[in-house]
Amino acid sequence: MGGGVGLSVHGSHRVAGDRFSFAMPEVSIGFFPDVGATWFLPRLPGQLGTYCALTGERLNVADGVAATIATHRVASSRFGDLTDALCGALSVDATLAAFTEPAGEGKLAPNRNAIDRLFKGDRVETILAALDAERDDAAFAKAAAATLRVKSPTSLKLALAQMRAGATLSFQACMQTEFRIVSRVIHGHDFYEGVRAVIVDKDNAPKWRPSTLAEVSDAEIARHFAPLPDRQEWVHEWVAP
Repeated sequence: MGGGVGLSVHGSHRVAGDRFSFAMPEVSIGFFPDVGATWFLPRLPGQLGTYCALTGERLNVADGVAATIATHRVASSRFGDLTDALCGALSVDATLAAFTEPAGEGKLAPNRNAIDRLFKGDRVETILAALDAERDDAAFAKAAAATLRVKSPTSLKLALAQMRAGATLSFQACMQTEFRIVSRVIHGHDFYEGVRAVIVDKDNAPKWRPSTLAEVSDAEIARHFAPLPDRQEWVHEWVAP
């Protein structure tokens, strides 16, 4: 999760062990999916990236492999042997193939079609309306809607805007976008309130401001994505070839 994702998910080979758990829960603390999530989440199959960004749902090893977050599933008990084998003469791909085992079916597998149908909207309000109206997968939709309704409204809209924009941006542009967003978020209210409620006081009762989706304007979201003054656009130089 969080920084751990940033260190691993951009690698070419991502091995998941028995205790693998993936989540991007930043909207729960008034933040936004960072560490390159603007790049990798929109590139997950279907609307899984949007679902993860908005709900903060945890994926187990089976879901992680199905979502392509992990490329290989290897039993944790074999990690020592795998490490030794990777130091041998065989290629990385051949070595991992020898250790990989089936990941099985994840908990999200029965809801994959519902996720793709219900999380395809370009507005959080549209997604919530689809969840509220769902009948075929009513239990899943009701739980997802309830989860969204306790998140920071501003963070939800930022995260969805990221998912839609990031799908067509280069990796460099995605990282620059995240720097622009965080440069505005740190001057706002919700991040500090979310950290207080979830991490410091642990009352899990954040008072978001604004408190409703309707109060978060399109202009306010666009402001977070706008270019910074030239002297602050250092990420461009940092990631440029």
